[in-house]
Order: sequence, then structure tokens, then C-alpha cells
Amino acid sequence: MPSSRLAAAQKSTIVRSFAVLERVAPSVGARWAEALWFRIPGPGGRRARLAEPGRPFQVRVHGRTVAGEAWGDPEAATVYLVHGWGGWRWQLDGFVEPLVAGGFRVVTFDGPGHGESDPGPEGPGRSTILELADALAAVVADRGPAHAIIAHSLGATATAYALDHGLEAGRLAFVAPMADPLPYTRTFASRLGFGERTRARLVARIERRVGTSMAAFAVPAMAGRVETPPLLLVHDRQDTETAWSDSAAIARSWPGARLVSTTGLGHRRILRAPAVVAEVTRFVAEQPLGTAAGRRQAEADGDAQGVVAGTDSRGPAAMGPQPGPDPA
Repeated sequence: MPSSRLAAAQKSTIVRSFAVLERVAPSVGARWAEALWFRIPGPGGRRARLAEPGRPFQVRVHGRTVAGEAWGDPEAATVYLVHGWGGWRWQLDGFVEPLVAGGFRVVTFDGPGHGESDPGPEGPGRSTILELADALAAVVADRGPAHAIIAHSLGATATAYALDHGLEAGRLAFVAPMADPLPYTRTFASRLGFGERTRARLVARIERRVGTSMAAFAVPAMAGRVETPPLLLVHDRQDTETAWSDSAAIARSWPGARLVSTTGLGHRRILRAPAVVAEVTRFVAEQPLGTAAGRRQAEADGDAQGVVAGTDSRGPAAMGPQPGPDPA
């Protein structure tokens, strides 16, 4: 049987099984769903690297090794790149060359259980937002203060959670972020074919496992609890993995946040789109607004692009329609 047909048959069997468990044994269904929720997906759609290999390093987190790379002058201001769920550090290497050319040091790493890093406390093939947040905090503690953090998808959620627990950063750029994991339990339930009886038990199991309410990971709510550095959000309106509305919700809650929307780049190609890389790089290099240079730059940006803080800005024309499927 072709692999695509085999995968479809397996999914059909899973959906039917969850439907039965929803009726007769939702607690059993929730236990199965929990195992799937924390499972790291396979690294599909790998591409050739855009950057030459950097200087490798390792950091110990919870007694396990996290692997990373660094580029640029070790004494320069540092920009950290954080991948998302099922990702790897090379996904964001399109940012390396322009940032290094701009005078920054760039540091990235594989989260626990991802890429070349050891499995975290959850064991092989599994991880949590907490593990990724802890890894980021440990890498920053080892490599030096964060001038900026560029994070993708669930990596943005983990970055925000780390900020909520003491991490400091001068600027943030979130690409296709997840604003709140809780609504995605409903999407998860819909895809696997179980209903509210199983889902409610799944949420309870997730919260017991991570030791906190899922509300603790809601990024819009964090904006009322933490120092809010300048934030740029970039999200594609056709993203099928994290909704554009997630970035809109974060932008509404985060003082001074700016949302740039794209069309046709999906969830992953957005990381390597030249116009997106240029927009994020420009943002990272902006002068603090409290300086004279920063005020002049803000005025020039406003004249050139009509940017309004906290609202949707289309950004450069090159971010317009770029049709094509989003690779896995």
C-alpha cells in the first residue's frame, strides 16, 4: 500500500477508535490523546542550509545536552533564534547572514528532543513548552544577554513564557506565533475525532503533567504581567498551523506591538522569505525609541510605511501574494 494511503488508513482507524472511547471510556481516550499531544512530530521538509556552519557549543539543561551554534563577533550584541514544535535550529538560518552583516552575534540551538540535542525530562520523542523555555533561558545565561529574540510558532510561546519567568530581552520578533495552546486542544480533538468528554480530561492531564494551568501559556495575558519590550509580529493570513488571529490577539494586548501580515507564505516558508527576513532584521537593528537616533528612525519609518503601532501593516510590497503550498 502506498505510504499516503497507509497514513490515511491509520488516521481513519485512530479517528474511529477515539470516537468509540469518547462514548464508553473518555478517560482512556484522554490518556492516549495525552501521549500524542506531547509527541514531537518527525522533521519533514528539511532544506539545504542557507548559512555556513557556525561555532558549535553545548549547554547542560536538566542534566542533558542542548546543542547550538553561534556566528559573528562574540563581543557583539546577541540575537537568539528559537525554532518551534518539531523544528530545528537551521530553520531560521536565513536570518544569520544579514544579522551578522549588521554587526550582531547570532545564537541558535535545538530544543530538547529536537535536532542534535538530547531528549529532555519527558524522554525520547516527547517534549513540552516548559522544556523549550528552560533551554532558551539556559542558553541565554550561558551565551550572554539577549539584544533580541526571533522565535517561530511554539518557540514564540516558549519565549514569552520564559520572559514571564525572569528572562530579559531587548526586542522580540515572533513569526507565526501561537497565542494560547488551549484553543488548539479543540483543533486537536476535531482532527482525532473525540469530543468534549475526552478533551476536558485531556486538558486536566496536560495541566497535571506540566504542573500549571494551560492559561499560564496564554501570551496576550502575559503582556499585563511582564516588561514588554518592542515586539514585531509577522504572520501569514493563510497559515494552517497557527492562526493569523493569534498574532492579532497578541498585538492588541502588547503595548506598541506591530503586526505585519503576509499572504501565501504559510507556516514555514515565511521563515525564509527575503522580505520577511529583511523586515525582521531591520526591526532588530532599530535604535531604542528613547534615543534621538531612535526617534528619527521611527519618524522616517512612519513617513515611509505608515506604520501604526498595534495594528496590521502589510509591510513591503514583496510580502504580497506569493502562491504555493506550505511545505511540511
